[in-house]
Amino acid sequence: MLPRSHHRLRLVLVLVALAGVAVARVSGGKEEDAACDAANRPDEALLRPDRLTVLLSGYSERRLPLLRAIAGAYAAHPLVLAVVVLWCNPSTPDRLLLRGGFPPRVTLRRAASASLNSRFLPDPSIRTAAVAVVDDDVLPDAAALSFAFAAWQAARPGSLVGFFPRSHHLDLARGRWMYTAAQPGRYSMVLTKFMILGANLLYKYSCSPELVAARAVVDRERNCEDILMNFVAAEETGEGPVLVEAGSVRDWGDPRNDANAGAGEGGAMKDVGLSSRGGTGHWEKRGECITAFHRLLGRMPLRYSYGKVVEAAVGEQGLCSKGGRLVRCDQE
Repeated sequence: MLPRSHHRLRLVLVLVALAGVAVARVSGGKEEDAACDAANRPDEALLRPDRLTVLLSGYSERRLPLLRAIAGAYAAHPLVLAVVVLWCNPSTPDRLLLRGGFPPRVTLRRAASASLNSRFLPDPSIRTAAVAVVDDDVLPDAAALSFAFAAWQAARPGSLVGFFPRSHHLDLARGRWMYTAAQPGRYSMVLTKFMILGANLLYKYSCSPELVAARAVVDRERNCEDILMNFVAAEETGEGPVLVEAGSVRDWGDPRNDANAGAGEGGAMKDVGLSSRGGTGHWEKRGECITAFHRLLGRMPLRYSYGKVVEAAVGEQGLCSKGGRLVRCDQE
């Protein structure tokens, strides 16, 4: 008779087979060491310039049905070569995570911790020059995704492209940096709600010895990984990011969704994200991150961008559910 542990192992293997999804476990420090090993770094000349890899991060078990649907939508896009779902909640049991399965061309990786730095961990399986790092509650339509990818291809190498802009501002009275919404006509960051970047920036973010202390700030605050990536990209290009508007972008996590939205809509999703839970404290904390990164690096690489690349007039914050209809999130 097999030991009970062997039966559990067989059960997990059966579940994986039934789900039809590849599952890999990220082992924390060892995985980081392997990803940053020069021998495992992909040859950039061999990365496909015409396709896109989507890195979709998930943590909330309540969002699993939505995450599966969003992963499937990305996987069905003709420009997307592969979708990698990085599950960052180590306490989620396999039986719950794999229930219902994932669509074809979607790979599931489990992180050993909830570190937000895992979002930018290099993956040797990435075979495209461009990577879209996205949240589990935002989905651009097919036209918007295609337009954003085209904008990234046309931008300066190393640039970030996104739909959701933010800015930094120096508070002279308090001697510290502030994190703000995009100022009229000016911004300096794009969010990981949806961010397209070069695969090489994953290596720079995760493997640069100069960023060890900055990555520790991300771990301590459980926040600000997107701000740090904007630092990395601005250091690379000497310029700000590229803001695009095209098609439509559905944002389930925006707190301006109807409070009465049903399960699977804004009401079930908006209260599990960092920004919606933190209120003004969230903005203060992100300003503190900017100040900390500036102090640790000894310089301020963030640069302002002006204007945006536009195909259609759509609000940057995306679409929200209001009164049973999808409308711009700032529409009353």
